[in-house]
Amino acid sequence: MLQLIVEASCSALRLALPLMQSAASKSAKLTANAAEALPAGALEAKLELAEKEGRQLRVKLGLDPTAPDIHLGHSVVLTKLREFQDQGHRVVLIVGDYTARVGDPSGRSETRPVLTAEEIVANAQSYEAQAARILDQDPERYELRFNSEWLNMPMTDLLSLMRTTTVAQLLEREDFATRYKGGSPISVLELLYPLMQGYDSVAIESDVEIGGTDQTFNILLGRDIQRHYGLPEQAVITMPILVGIDGAEKMSKTKGNEIAIEASADEMFGRTMRLPDRAMASWFELLAISPPPQSSEPRDQKVALAKAIVARFHDAAAAERAEAQFVSQFVDHEIPDEIDSVAFDASDGSVHLPMVIADAFGISRSEARRLVEQGGVKLDGTVVASAELDISAKRLSGSVVQIGRRRFKRFKLRV
Repeated sequence: MLQLIVEASCSALRLALPLMQSAASKSAKLTANAAEALPAGALEAKLELAEKEGRQLRVKLGLDPTAPDIHLGHSVVLTKLREFQDQGHRVVLIVGDYTARVGDPSGRSETRPVLTAEEIVANAQSYEAQAARILDQDPERYELRFNSEWLNMPMTDLLSLMRTTTVAQLLEREDFATRYKGGSPISVLELLYPLMQGYDSVAIESDVEIGGTDQTFNILLGRDIQRHYGLPEQAVITMPILVGIDGAEKMSKTKGNEIAIEASADEMFGRTMRLPDRAMASWFELLAISPPPQSSEPRDQKVALAKAIVARFHDAAAAERAEAQFVSQFVDHEIPDEIDSVAFDASDGSVHLPMVIADAFGISRSEARRLVEQGGVKLDGTVVASAELDISAKRLSGSVVQIGRRRFKRFKLRV
């Protein structure tokens, strides 16, 4: 009987521990790898008020479905949402099916091409399914909304929204200011984007909004718009931007430097291994992966990172298999991790291999043809058959072509 009482007491204590944590300690944990928490002390105050009122915070993230895949860059903010869920709060994931019609101008030097309604719907459905791989789907802690619910508003409501902000405020944005000074066009539609994103916070009564550092202006403007509509202003958490596998630019499908969270285990592992050493520390931090000992060789650290990413989105067994496949394909064949990429065109779905090899390696087409015919060309470590002068563009794209002992190029279909 005594043992049962002790076990029950321990169980109750474990359940009570999250409630016993101070708002300050909770806030510190939630902002540990954030770029900024704005305004200072706002999140802690929100946590204290929510506990006093016995309610959950409503934590907002908006994602515009401008591409079909969620990648690791998106996972940084989605994982932060999951941390709020684990503390008992309710996340509101907003799929921006309406703001996607405008296109987020953040970080843009030109107007973004407009997607078709069909593309937006298809991408939105894909986002919904993929986000479920990171977020807890318990309806007590998860709410999925589409901003077409409220942004398809009457003209009178739109005019009221537009009165909340001045043109001068909008031109304070770095991207707008740069384009305006440079004489690049800025559409009125783009000027509406920050207002529309801010109104999302009004519609769902957001307590906290999370976004990348490129969204700081938009999210802070959301506070102003909430205040205009008589609502408490949201606290803001901005997360650093995850660079792509090039180690230089923001991860983006457009730039081809992304890793989709639905990529195969082999692709996920292999693309991670292309990350420059200098970018590994930020990946470990932002993806919340514990790094190996600092004494480890950079290659061992990168393998640990790649395996952790694969295990997160597949499982540990898939990570082991992906490592073995990578070793067999690249290490045993002495293919380097970092290889220059070249783009190629394919109008009918196939390419003439000697032609693209000649262009990529700076040799004559006759020499490239001779290499293929004599077995001197390898595709991902496998010798290309002498008769394979024409291959599918899909097979070539993403593959490493080797000629001779130490000349390598990674080919990517130009889109």
